[in-house]
Amino acid sequence: MDAARLLEDYRRGDFFLATADRTILGAGVSAELTDTDEIRLSERVREALTGSSVPIAVGVLPFDSAADHGTPGRIVIPKDARVAGGVHPRVDAMARRHVGTPARVRLVPQPRRHIDAVARAVMALRERGLRKVVLARALDLEFDEPVQPEAILRNLVKDNRRGYTFGAGLPGGRTLVGASPELLLSRHGDRVVSHPHAGSMPRSADPVTDTENGKALLSSRKDHIEHAVLAEAVIEALRPFCRKLDAPGVPELVSTPTMWHLGTTVTGELIDRDVTALRLAAALHPTPAICGTPTESARELVGELEPFERGYYAGAVGWVDADGDGEWAVSIRCAEVAGQSLRLYAGGGIVPESDPQAELDETSAKFVTLLRAMGLPREWLAQF
Repeated sequence: MDAARLLEDYRRGDFFLATADRTILGAGVSAELTDTDEIRLSERVREALTGSSVPIAVGVLPFDSAADHGTPGRIVIPKDARVAGGVHPRVDAMARRHVGTPARVRLVPQPRRHIDAVARAVMALRERGLRKVVLARALDLEFDEPVQPEAILRNLVKDNRRGYTFGAGLPGGRTLVGASPELLLSRHGDRVVSHPHAGSMPRSADPVTDTENGKALLSSRKDHIEHAVLAEAVIEALRPFCRKLDAPGVPELVSTPTMWHLGTTVTGELIDRDVTALRLAAALHPTPAICGTPTESARELVGELEPFERGYYAGAVGWVDADGDGEWAVSIRCAEVAGQSLRLYAGGGIVPESDPQAELDETSAKFVTLLRAMGLPREWLAQF
């Protein structure tokens, strides 16, 4: 099956996921399951897949389903599911699509307020004994015409040869589109893999500066501390499910078209093959990569300092099949499409060594993944 055709056939409300070696398109809704308890949701999905004519479920988990009015996870068994190999390089021949220029722009919060929030977070880490918290900001764009998620997704796929590029339907007819570099969890048979990312530095068009940025990240004490917190948490979350776990002692340098990251590949051997990929993803989520640690204290601090609800940003997006195999990516470098509006999200990990201005700059660099897909230059954001 032609993977590029799956991208051509994607329509608003469908589920699409492109990885280096697999492309999935789930069209229509045969069954929809929502729940604010992600572990219970995973069990309900497993039951629904038993005997289903389409033996795959796809969907999204929110950042926070545990709050009093938590956002529910949404998993769909599609009416039709098609799977192909990698979409690259076939997609290279496809033309980019026009998205349009925003008529109105709003930063949430304004840059100075985000700097202040980071400074407050650094103080709170010390006062409350936290090791890390992740703070995000949003960029609200309004257009004079309806925003086409198909166009944004097409351009994201063209721009991102690696990682996890996705379009997923949300409640209320909204769409989540993005290109995440980070694998939360994959399960194939008894093999489990997670590839957590923490520690970031922007890419540069100048090769010399770009190389220097990568080297600076590899030598950054602050970023290694941030990454160690994440890797430890992932290993501890997987330990009850695995008879064996392996992870290198030193993170690797990982690149996307817009950012450098520190990444660690954690592999494990599953004890019980009845534990599905979605159940494992629910156990891991939210990791310190998008929340902080300790989890509950960090989530509480996020609620105090961020002036918006994250919804499905910093959640997870992926699939699970009737055998329990599946793949879930962390839903970052993403935007939510609703009618004529687009909300972009970007966040950064805050540790006691964090510099507030540098953290603001990091979020600006992370917005570039979506701005690039919209045809807007990196410098466009600087005017606001």
